[in-house]
Amino acid sequence: MTDSNDTLSIPPTDERRENRGQPDVATPAPKSRGGLWLGLAVLLLLTGALVVGGINARALRQQTLATSERHQNFVPKVRVAPVKASSDINTVSLPATTLAFTTANIFARASGYIGKRNVDIGDRVKKGQLLAEIVAPELDHQIAQAQATLEQDKATLRQNVANRDLAKITWDRDKPVVAQGWVTQQQGSIDEQNLKALIAGVGVAEQSIAAQEATIKVLQQQKDYQSVVAPFDGVVTQRNIDVGSLVQADATSGTFMFNLIQTDIIRTQVYVPQDQAFGVRPGVDAVVRIPEIPDRAFPGKVTRIADALNPITRTLLTEIDVPNSDGAMSAGVYCTVELHIPRKDPSLLVPAEAIIFDRNGLHVAVVEGGTVKLQKVSVARDFGTIVEVREGVKKGDLVVLNPSVDLAQGSKVDARSDESDKTASEPASRPTKNRT
Repeated sequence: MTDSNDTLSIPPTDERRENRGQPDVATPAPKSRGGLWLGLAVLLLLTGALVVGGINARALRQQTLATSERHQNFVPKVRVAPVKASSDINTVSLPATTLAFTTANIFARASGYIGKRNVDIGDRVKKGQLLAEIVAPELDHQIAQAQATLEQDKATLRQNVANRDLAKITWDRDKPVVAQGWVTQQQGSIDEQNLKALIAGVGVAEQSIAAQEATIKVLQQQKDYQSVVAPFDGVVTQRNIDVGSLVQADATSGTFMFNLIQTDIIRTQVYVPQDQAFGVRPGVDAVVRIPEIPDRAFPGKVTRIADALNPITRTLLTEIDVPNSDGAMSAGVYCTVELHIPRKDPSLLVPAEAIIFDRNGLHVAVVEGGTVKLQKVSVARDFGTIVEVREGVKKGDLVVLNPSVDLAQGSKVDARSDESDKTASEPASRPTKNRT
């Protein structure tokens, strides 16, 4: 057994001995076999690539055909909502101002000084209640003088009556004897004319008495005006005098003493636009709401209308009377008035998001049997989320909400009901907005 590190010596054979000393020549056999295997590998790779490419191309073509077929047969899903009929009552909300049912500015009708003032601002008074007293001593003297003159005129009348009676007796006695010639004709004429003069004098005295009595009535009326009383039940809202104030009784520049209003009934004036005015008439129900009293509504009725529209504003002046027995409402307050106006012509309600506006005008997309039909509409009023239309659709029609721009006449769609149907009911209270 030899050491592993020793080299095993093999004696050369005879062939090796013969070729020893000649150069070695490489044999070509191993090189030819390597190229063959390389060519086969390349061929297999090319074949596999062609097969894979063909398979991918076929799959892509099939996918393209399927996509094209799905696109041709695609039916979009759209949200629809039904067209609803409006109610028989049209509710219109308009701004207004509350007013007192009756108001009066009380002026002085007698000149003098204020001797007593019984009321102040905010006091509630009854009809005939004394508000203030005016002191005018000179008026009392004028009344006394007029009464004395009246007595003098009455005495003059009694004197004229006595003279008339005497003249009548004298004429009755002289008339027969004048006819018999015992008394001259001249004396008879004097007696007759004297009687007529005295009769006329009696008439003058009677008219003087009547004139003096009328003067006394005027002065007495001025005396009555010294007591200023309330003309109706109400509340004092202004007071411009105090005790000792000088007041003047003049038709143009009389002293303004008090302002009195009646608030057991509140009158509200509202201006109804032309498109709503033709249904307004006395007796129409109304509800007044005050922002500062949100938890209460004040019912009333239309009591009077102007019967003519203002040619500048195209509005109709309408008055509503509201009972206010508890005094909850005040005059001069801003409020809103809801008028429940009966409709003369029926109308239809369409969601605003269904309206399509383009160069052809206003129309909606109506779905019938899964097919879209573009229908022109005529809009009467715009409530914001809902529009009122007069024609173009009918009750129960399904209209497309938020239609896409490529939605055309005759398109096939898959309609589904809108869960958040905004046309479930007409707005109960919404300010009107005229559509231009």
